[in-house]
Amino acid sequence: MPQEVVSELAPTGVLRAAINMGNFLLVTGRSPSGDPEGVAPDMAREIASHLGVPVKYVPYARPGELADAAGTGVWDIGLIGAEPQRAEKIAFTPAYVEIEATYLVPAGSPLKTIADVDRSGMRIAVTARSAYDLWLERNIKQARLVRSEGGDATFKNFVEDKLDALAGLRPGLSELAAKLPGSRILDGQFTAVQQAVGTARNNTAGAKFLHDFVEEAKKSGLVAHLIERHKVVGRLSVAAPA
Repeated sequence: MPQEVVSELAPTGVLRAAINMGNFLLVTGRSPSGDPEGVAPDMAREIASHLGVPVKYVPYARPGELADAAGTGVWDIGLIGAEPQRAEKIAFTPAYVEIEATYLVPAGSPLKTIADVDRSGMRIAVTARSAYDLWLERNIKQARLVRSEGGDATFKNFVEDKLDALAGLRPGLSELAAKLPGSRILDGQFTAVQQAVGTARNNTAGAKFLHDFVEEAKKSGLVAHLIERHKVVGRLSVAAPA
C-alpha cells in the first residue's frame, strides 16, 4: 500500500469513517460496544483492513450533517449518497449499492405515475437534505417540496397536512404504506440513490485507491456478500460497474 494513500486517508493512524445512521438499509444495528453494524460500516472496515489501520466510526444522525462536515478534518471517509451538490466538497467513488426512490400517495389519490406528481399545486413531503431531496431540488419543475428534518417528522407532516405525495426510498415507503390503509407506492423510480464512499477532494491518491477498491468490491462479490450478511437482499442492489 503506497504510504501516500495511507497518509491521506488515515493521517491520525486510524481510518475515521463517517456513517449516516439515518439509512436503515445500510446501518441495520449496533454491536454490543455501540458501533454501527451493516453494509456501510462493513465497507469501511474492509477499507481500513486494506490500508492496514484500525477503523473508528464517526456517526451522524442525518446525511446532510455528514456532508456539512466534509473538509473539516473530523472524518477521513464518508459513506453517503453521491450527489452533485455534495461533490463540490467530496470526491466520490462510483456507487457500490443503489436504492430506488419513488413516491407514496394516500388513499384515493388521483396520482398514478411518477410524472403525475410534478404538477402545479402538488405538494411533496421530503426529508430535508436527503440524497433524493437534492435530486428533487434539481429536477422538480412545478410541484412544491415540503421539507422536514428526519424521516419520522416527514411522515407525520405528510399525514397531518394531507400532502399529495411522500418521497422516499422504496423499502422505507413499503413499511410506511402498511401504516396507511389504501395508500399506494407508485411504480418505477424518480431516481436511484447512489451510495458511495467519499473523501476530501484534495486526497487525490486516496480517492484513486477508494475508486479501485469499490470497483473490486463489486466485481469480487464482496458487496453482494455484505447485502446477504445483513439481510437486505431485494432492498439494496449492487451498483453496476463504473
